[in-house]
Amino acid sequence: MRNLIALFACSIAMLGASAAEPAPAAKPAPAAKPAPDTAKPAPDTAKLAADLAKPAKLVDKPTLDKAGMVAAAADKAHAPPAEKPPADKPSKASAATADRVAAAVSAGEDDAQVDLSVKIAERLAEMRAKQAARAAAAAKARKAADAKRRKLAAVAAAPKISHHWNYDGEFGPENWGKVNPAWAQCGKGSRQSPIDIRDGMKVNLDEIDFDYRPSTFSEIDNGHTVQVNVAGGSFIQVGAERYELVQFHFHRPSEERINGKGTEMVIHLVHRGMGGKLAVVAVLLERGKGNDAIQLVWNNIPLEKGQLGSPGLELDPLELLPNRREYYTYMGSLTTPPCTENVLWLVMKQPMTASPAQMALFSRLYPLNARPVQASEGRMVKESN
Repeated sequence: MRNLIALFACSIAMLGASAAEPAPAAKPAPAAKPAPDTAKPAPDTAKLAADLAKPAKLVDKPTLDKAGMVAAAADKAHAPPAEKPPADKPSKASAATADRVAAAVSAGEDDAQVDLSVKIAERLAEMRAKQAARAAAAAKARKAADAKRRKLAAVAAAPKISHHWNYDGEFGPENWGKVNPAWAQCGKGSRQSPIDIRDGMKVNLDEIDFDYRPSTFSEIDNGHTVQVNVAGGSFIQVGAERYELVQFHFHRPSEERINGKGTEMVIHLVHRGMGGKLAVVAVLLERGKGNDAIQLVWNNIPLEKGQLGSPGLELDPLELLPNRREYYTYMGSLTTPPCTENVLWLVMKQPMTASPAQMALFSRLYPLNARPVQASEGRMVKESN
């Protein structure tokens, strides 16, 4: 623009100079009339040319570099945040701002309009980000509430599970397999105990080798029976299998039947072998002479159910065994939940005795704690000759 002004000024100056030069000689002309006093003086072309040649006075007003703003906004949109891993994509807010600036510049908006457009775009992006955050939080809360409702509904719909069992009523033997899925074998098992032992096959059975030794013990009234836990060191040997005595407990009346006949009580001596195999020796009890080992147990029954007592005395398990060691044997189960099967049963033929007072004492605690006889399901029963 300045170049155009200078060129125009030079043209005016040249016109003035040509007017000042003397004209070539010419033929005399007739005398002209003098000009009236009202005629305007000729313009000072030299001064006018000088004024036009001066540089134009510009207004000292800051301007916005629109192209630079577009580039800066784009750079900011694509630049990674400070001290954070670089983002794969520019944020939506920064990209929207850059797009708005570019649109404003393309539309020919002035600096103030572009600046306002930038602020509007940033404010809108900020509002959208807050709305998105609130929507995400609400969706997360709804998802958590739905999961909680589903969980509560599943708990309400699930069958009630009980860890309580008894010998009569709602939690009695007929319902053991129903009140807890872990006890399913109590109702569906095919090799359950006890059974009525009949028609045993008389064969030459290996004699049970009782390697019992006196040991300390602890006992507990567990709510189902009086149980005596013995220290290690007492074993039985049956054929090639060796089992260690773990505990013994009492039932009234006897759970076992022999040809349909039972006794007033029974002792179950529980043994554990290799791989967790179980073997139970059953000793039938009849009224008669008192038993010293049983009396020692009665003397140390804890005062409260569930309380474990350790009297610090020794008990000899051999005092619980009859002199004759003939027995019946079959494969069965535990007679209390969970009614685990694959248990070796060894039922002694000869009963032991306990005094009427010893019998009466236990009957005050547990008048009935025996599982009914279960179906034999054609199981083989062997009997010592």
